[in-house]
Amino acid sequence: MAKRRTEMAELNLTPMIDVVFQLIIFFIVTVKMQEEINEDIILETAPHGPVITTEGTDPRTIVIEVDRRGRISIHNVPMSVGQLQNILVRRWNRYHGAFPVMIRADYRAQHQHVRAVMDVASSIGIWRINFVAVQEHKYTAGRHKGPKHLYR
Repeated sequence: MAKRRTEMAELNLTPMIDVVFQLIIFFIVTVKMQEEINEDIILETAPHGPVITTEGTDPRTIVIEVDRRGRISIHNVPMSVGQLQNILVRRWNRYHGAFPVMIRADYRAQHQHVRAVMDVASSIGIWRINFVAVQEHKYTAGRHKGPKHLYR
């Protein structure tokens, strides 16, 4: 009888490790984008407004924030009115028309700053503009802890 040669089978793990790293990067980026809401913005109360849930929100929705000093931002990235207009024009072209805009404005922000955002959106042709407010504020030791429900 002849002896059989036993060869060690090698398993190349490099492609699997590459895929795992790609998934980790994807999840880190998407989670970070979802959490980037300016915590310094205190929203106006609207106890009788309709409730907005995240399940029913259009995925094309863009949230524009206006803080109490009038600074405009998206995902905590400050921008000028001109930069905002460029972003909205590109989204308009990408989605071939109107998409929802939600404005999170601090209740202490001057109306002229909120109106600047509204003017940019309406000049492009965006008509689905909603304002985010809270049903009631939760206070703990004098600090605002965020909305109970969102309204438009």
